[in-house]
Amino acid sequence: MKLIIGGFVLAAIAGALWARRRYVVVTVEGMSMAPTLTDGDRVLVRRRRIDQVSTGDVVVLEPPLGHAEPRGNGPLWNIKRAVALPGDPVPPGIEGGAGRVPEGALVVVGDNGDGSVDSRQRGFFSADRLLGVALRRLGGPAL
Repeated sequence: MKLIIGGFVLAAIAGALWARRRYVVVTVEGMSMAPTLTDGDRVLVRRRRIDQVSTGDVVVLEPPLGHAEPRGNGPLWNIKRAVALPGDPVPPGIEGGAGRVPEGALVVVGDNGDGSVDSRQRGFFSADRLLGVALRRLGGPAL
């Protein structure tokens, strides 16, 4: 009996560690993604690399270097919509953009138009700073 319980506990711990490496919960601060997401919403994010992101995905990433605000309890994450990926044409109005999105970069914008600081002001965001793709608002529908 002890062996079965011990095996169950080990499996539960392994499952929790696996989930923690693949998923993270992020709390939205601000209104840059309104009406899709609003201040205080919590979203489930699946860790992803740039080659696992599709145009239109809601992504979580750190702001470009030089634009990050200091934060005592970890990185400041931005949540935005991916509108162009490496090799895609650069959308009009993107600072520093012409031609195609370079490898290792993406173009992101907030759903709240002028209420968002995004690629329109900051240019390309680095794929190295990508946390993942938001899957769903906790307690709400899929994104």
